[in-house]
Amino acid sequence: MSAREWTHPDRRAALVRQADPLSPEVLDDLEAGIGALLVVWGRSTERIKPKVSASQLRALVVVDRHDAITLTSLADELGSIPSVTSRLCDRLQAAGLLVRAASASDRREVMLRLSKDGRRLLRQFRRERQADIKEVLGAMSPRSRGALLTGLGAFYAAATELGLPDEEPA
Repeated sequence: MSAREWTHPDRRAALVRQADPLSPEVLDDLEAGIGALLVVWGRSTERIKPKVSASQLRALVVVDRHDAITLTSLADELGSIPSVTSRLCDRLQAAGLLVRAASASDRREVMLRLSKDGRRLLRQFRRERQADIKEVLGAMSPRSRGALLTGLGAFYAAATELGLPDEEPA
């Protein structure tokens, strides 16, 4: 669906009147809207320095969420194996974004924490992402913004009720 069709008032009114909210047309329209949101969401990764891959950024987000996490736990959250995660952490450590230290409770465990530069990078990433989202929201009417927030809140509540993961994507 084109942006013109998506924003056309008659098209929006037809969506609201749809008897079946799960019809193929509604799902297509929803995918188009989510696709645009994902593009806006992802643009911020292009402007952060140093450049990091999507998997590296996701690892940094997970480490940040936990403050400190073991390599094994990070691998589990990333859906990866420890050896692959260890190599990813090697690159993040070499870039100065991640710090490894022996666990205070078990010296055999490696704890991962963000470095100052890692925290700075995530702050920059979040600022850039929020600026991109704010730009799009600013182009919307107050009523449309309110409807979006209401809809996203309901979507989040339903996803949580279904037990879907509660984690921030990168």
